Amino acid sequence: MSEIYLDHAATTPMHEEVIKEMTRIMMDVYGNPSSIHRFGRKAEFELENAREEIAKAINAQPNEIIFNSGGTEGDNTALIQTALDKKESGKHIISTNIEHSAVLHSLEYLETLGFEVTYLPVDETGKITVEQVANVLREDTILVSVMYGNNEVGTIQPIKEIGVLLEDHQALFHTDAVQAFGTESIDVKILNVDYLSVSGHKINGPKGVGLLYIKKGVLVPVMLRGGEQEEKKRAGTENLAGIVGLAKAITILSDEQKQMNKEKYQVFKEIILTKLNESGVDFEINGDEDNHLAHILNIWFKGIPSNILLSKLDLLGFAISTGSACSAGNVAPSPIIQVMKKEHPEAAVESIRISFGYGLEKQDIIDFSDKLVTSIQGFH
Repeated sequence: MSEIYLDHAATTPMHEEVIKEMTRIMMDVYGNPSSIHRFGRKAEFELENAREEIAKAINAQPNEIIFNSGGTEGDNTALIQTALDKKESGKHIISTNIEHSAVLHSLEYLETLGFEVTYLPVDETGKITVEQVANVLREDTILVSVMYGNNEVGTIQPIKEIGVLLEDHQALFHTDAVQAFGTESIDVKILNVDYLSVSGHKINGPKGVGLLYIKKGVLVPVMLRGGEQEEKKRAGTENLAGIVGLAKAITILSDEQKQMNKEKYQVFKEIILTKLNESGVDFEINGDEDNHLAHILNIWFKGIPSNILLSKLDLLGFAISTGSACSAGNVAPSPIIQVMKKEHPEAAVESIRISFGYGLEKQDIIDFSDKLVTSIQGFH
């Protein structure tokens, strides 16, 4: 039985070129980047070269890139540390009700400390408007956090427009771009964000490494105290092999490659949707069909329990999901679908997420489509 992985929104297989680069570092560059001898200087060269490559890829300055353990740490740092450092200027924060759990749980924690959070409701496609942000923006608003693209349904938010709105306001602007980075062209200057979170394992890089972009001149929160690594903001010896692997993954994903991937994934979606329509399956796409991440397809199969459908497909060798991997082992209804489909609570337990990525071919999708329809028809 063949095994076909269709859960790239949860994590991605590492690119072979990334593995080669990381292996090179682990074998040949074992010095501490903070050491002043030749072994340390060699390691520091690799570290700063990676930082420069990443900065160039997102139109940032090298000293605006802080390496960390991934998206969760980046989100926690941008929200919690910034709020604590800016509390004298106000205690109001704006976000949405479909953020990643790393953002939502950070905000919940801040609420216990006396901060006030306005959670903007999304429409049925999972989107907010810049007008919603403007309507709740106050003088004491210190932070706005809106994810670039949703990790479950793929809806893209108006990040650039929000950035323009906040340009002359004291509020700092954070976006979780973890899910979007693999398919969308990211230019931090165009987006006008102050903080941007990225995670390596979502873009065919290694797990346990990521970055937080922090705009030059804005508040730079202290993440970990100790040594003077990462602009003295995140102490601890850097994960050099992981960082070099992250840089390689990012350079592989050039704007041209991202566009090629988007076109490929659109073909994959059309294959699946055509098969479903031809088979008379009762379904509905969750999310904004016109403004979405290319690699995510979230579908509500009416009357079909998603956990059972997932299990059926797993037994056939196909890996999909019912929601965010950060709720692993949790079979509760998807909170994202719940807030999007208020009039149809059943959709939260009848929806699946199919996500594409590196290594998939057209025949894989054709095979999956056939088995998906057969599995659904087996319920009737």
